[in-house]
Formats: sequence, C-alpha cells, structure tokens
Amino acid sequence: MQPRDRLTAKEIQVATLVWQGLTNKDIARVLITSEQVVKNYLRTAFDKLGVWTRLELALYVASHGGANWHVQLGNGLLSVAPGWNAAAGEEGAGYVDGKGKATAASGGTP
Repeated sequence: MQPRDRLTAKEIQVATLVWQGLTNKDIARVLITSEQVVKNYLRTAFDKLGVWTRLELALYVASHGGANWHVQLGNGLLSVAPGWNAAAGEEGAGYVDGKGKATAASGGTP
C-alpha cells in the first residue's frame, strides 16, 4: 500500500488544489469551508505522505499523475470543483468567484 492510498477523498482534493496553486483561502472557497479546516486536511495529508511543505506536497502530486492522480487510485471520487478552471496546472488557471470574476492562483501557507 502506497502512502497516498491512506488519504481521504477530501485530502486528495486539497492536495490536488495545492498542486494547482491555490492558497488555503482559495481552497476554502472552493470547498465551501474555513481556512482552518483546509489546514487540518493539509496537516493530515502531510503526515500520511511524509512531506513537510506545500511544495513537497505539490511535487508528490505531480510525480503521481498530477490532476489525474486520484483516478490512478481507482476511487474516481473527485471531479473539478465548481468554479475552478479545468485547465489545471496551466498558466493562467485560477478560481472563478461567485460573481464570475477570475482570481489568480498563488502560493500560500499550510
């Protein structure tokens, strides 16, 4: 069993959104939750994967299939989050807020 097999669907979704460059605040908007909940998901994902930083998490996701790494797990539970530009990982991809205004994806703290 690989470390990523122990992640929950939400932890996979948060890790994928980190790989796509979203901040905790942006991830909280996508998941319709608080930044603290996002931080909790990140902490547990860090522990399960044995990584220490968002960069290491993003590199882990990238090395295991990028946007499609959850499909490789066989769970197929995750789809593109509402409001998220499906051109994940591409230059200019970002979150579109409820008013149709695009915001750039950028780095942040765990």
